[in-house]
Amino acid sequence: MMKHIKYIILSVLICSSMSCKREFLTLQPQGELTEEQLMTQDGVEGLLVGAYSLLNGNINGTYGNYGAAPSQWLFGEVASDNAHKGSSVGDQPPMNAIEQHAPTSTNDNLSNIWDRCFEGIQRSNTTIKVLASLQAGSSGKFSDARAKEIQGEARLLRAHYYFFLVRIFKFVPYITETTNGAFVPNDKDIYPNIVDDLTYAVANLSTTKPRGQRGRVDKYAAQAYLGKVLLYQKKYTEAYDLLNAVILAKPDITTLPYSDNFDITKEGGPEAILAVEHAVGTDGTGGDNGNVGDILNFPYGNTPINCCGFFQPTIDLANAFKVDANGLPLLDGSYRNNPYKSDFGLSAAEKDSYVVDKTLPLDPRIESTLGRRGVPYRDWGLMAGDTWIRDASNGGPFLAIKNTIDASQISSGSAPGTTNVTGLNVNLIRLGDVYLMAAECAVEKGDLQRALTLVNLVRQRASKITPQLVNGAPAAAYKVSQYATFPDATYARNAVRFERRLELAMEGHRFFDLVRWGIAKQALESYFSFEGGYFNYLKGITIEARDEYFPLPQDQIDRSKGTLKQNPGY
Repeated sequence: MMKHIKYIILSVLICSSMSCKREFLTLQPQGELTEEQLMTQDGVEGLLVGAYSLLNGNINGTYGNYGAAPSQWLFGEVASDNAHKGSSVGDQPPMNAIEQHAPTSTNDNLSNIWDRCFEGIQRSNTTIKVLASLQAGSSGKFSDARAKEIQGEARLLRAHYYFFLVRIFKFVPYITETTNGAFVPNDKDIYPNIVDDLTYAVANLSTTKPRGQRGRVDKYAAQAYLGKVLLYQKKYTEAYDLLNAVILAKPDITTLPYSDNFDITKEGGPEAILAVEHAVGTDGTGGDNGNVGDILNFPYGNTPINCCGFFQPTIDLANAFKVDANGLPLLDGSYRNNPYKSDFGLSAAEKDSYVVDKTLPLDPRIESTLGRRGVPYRDWGLMAGDTWIRDASNGGPFLAIKNTIDASQISSGSAPGTTNVTGLNVNLIRLGDVYLMAAECAVEKGDLQRALTLVNLVRQRASKITPQLVNGAPAAAYKVSQYATFPDATYARNAVRFERRLELAMEGHRFFDLVRWGIAKQALESYFSFEGGYFNYLKGITIEARDEYFPLPQDQIDRSKGTLKQNPGY
């Protein structure tokens, strides 16, 4: 799955304690390798690559991996105020339930993320287990340094899969390499276990990539991930120290172009702290190692890549990019006044004569975040509006853009015969995210000046974005200015949170941010009141305590024979 790691497919005799029958453990399937046979350096290295390979959320095949997408577009964005499911109402209807916060325990997207993450956990556990057995032997062992490094890689991967699960389901069973065949209950907080794994990774990974391969995790990835997990636990001082260490080790963010984060020819640069490496066309898998999770999230109609009209930015998100006369965000919510809707709701005649409003004061990051009619969409030409949208009445007038690639990159950057499977990496943690997490910690620690500095550096970088031009003139009145001061903690907190939305929109963070901030009900009900004015299916939606998490898959509860308990309210 990683571009610079050899692709290895191993069939291993491994059973998850969540699904294996006891009698199966006594059988040896023919044509499969046992753990004993893999107890070599090559075997362990192959197992580790297998653990990495689940980062793209794919076990086999290119379709059907939507819920497990590393971009977390469905749970992190469609469940928030940033994105609609898009497409047509009848395509992938279980996703409608995610957007409307009305999922049932049989929603296939829930099983999808559960199964893929536990497969990744299983592979990580097996790597750790076989490594320990090899090192306990008398010959063929790794050096102590490499053994600790492998364990650090595997434990970071295990922590990642558990973190994805705990954000979505909250209560999940914790299974390690020493767990026996008994079912494990989901009755405890597993964040301490995630912290333990990441702490080990920080201590045992170096600042250089293992084996010199770009797709692997290193100390910076471990520090950033541990800082993020501690931030979720509101352990601001500990989180800040880790995040600040990453900031100090990396180049000044103002020197790193914002658009490089979404350019397939520039990925893997210094801003990519932890990225899922995708590959297409050269590994013989027909796209299985590509970005299969985002396979539906391209424009519709007569476009260079035309499948399948999902994942459309909301009207609310588009308006959040408005700025005041000073070039600052409208933190008071007034961005919803006189809303910008592109050509949404216009008559056919009005649409025929539509011209983009170049006087609209906007943060230029909008053009890297969403496609809007009359503005260049990558190198595809001017975004054409409804003819590029599957059903504007269902998904709105805007298109996602960060997950797409240039038309000129399709031949080398997409799977043969399947242009909507690209090799574009997905950033799980990038430097802009680290700056803003550190700023959040600074606010909560009472260091408003440090928070101001970090936010202003992010905004200074945004001010360097090259304007989009239409007929030689900027497509909007672009302006991004720096804050003069954060007068108090409340103002600073709001500014940092708003900046996270602008900087990281459509990258999988938003819903989880709203939940951990404790404002999901307030923010989402306000959003549904606004957006519901344009889309009837969003009218009147209320958010209850249960809606901060999703129901466990019913098939897992059934298989556990009652050991797993459903989340309250479902």
